[in-house]
Amino acid sequence: MPSPFGARLAAAMTARGPLCVGIDPHPALLAAWGLDDSVEGLRTFSMTVLEAVAPLAAAVKPQVALYERHGSAGLAVLEEFLAAAAQAGVLTIADAKRGDIGSTMAGYADAWLRDGSALAADSVTLSPYLGFESLRPALDMAAEAGRGVFVLALTSNPEGASVQHVGGANSVARQIAVAAGVENRRYAGDALGSVGLVVGATVGTALTDLGIDLAAVHGPILAPGLGAQGATGADMRATFGAAYPAVLATSSRGILAAGPSVEALRAATEATLLGL
Repeated sequence: MPSPFGARLAAAMTARGPLCVGIDPHPALLAAWGLDDSVEGLRTFSMTVLEAVAPLAAAVKPQVALYERHGSAGLAVLEEFLAAAAQAGVLTIADAKRGDIGSTMAGYADAWLRDGSALAADSVTLSPYLGFESLRPALDMAAEAGRGVFVLALTSNPEGASVQHVGGANSVARQIAVAAGVENRRYAGDALGSVGLVVGATVGTALTDLGIDLAAVHGPILAPGLGAQGATGADMRATFGAAYPAVLATSSRGILAAGPSVEALRAATEATLLGL
């Protein structure tokens, strides 16, 4: 079994910098690259980005929905991408945001985290809004396979607050963070636990307002919002405070818009890293 995901991610962040590049093949972006909105365009886009950023990024995060929209052929491209990323030595985060109960959650865990699954990534994003414990099949399979999970906790979309902020000092988001910290006790000897959280880079003062101590989670913080969504490295240091060393900043459009040239994508990635 490989070493735990959190330990591998911490080593990659130390070696390359705390950047995750989102692989988001939106139709408009494919068109801007001169590609058809097709399986062939999807494959060319995905593999070009991987070639450009794999030597520089600690992780890459394919947005699963944008592969699913192409049906089974799109998922085949995702399988090919995940295998190529593993071959290139860059960690993968399947941005699937899965969440369900019982045997259905076990099925999602089997797809995204089981050794031998064609869709197995190094980690997967999960939604805890059927109750954190509903994620148990994925939490346990990730631990068994040396993989990781990122649990949605505090997102920056306007609608998120209507659920995540409920409860004030004992908000839903705070309960999720505390539960993740409990899970990470099994990784106490690692630089980072393998149960991470998704916290938007543009949440502003919400962490302070809700009394959420991310440093106590002992897990990586996947922070989308860098670049095109407005967050800078300085903003993130102010937002995350003592937890900043655990933050894996995510940039998608801010880097992808530089394509289709591999050299331009690589330059945009390097410039983003300099700002962190």
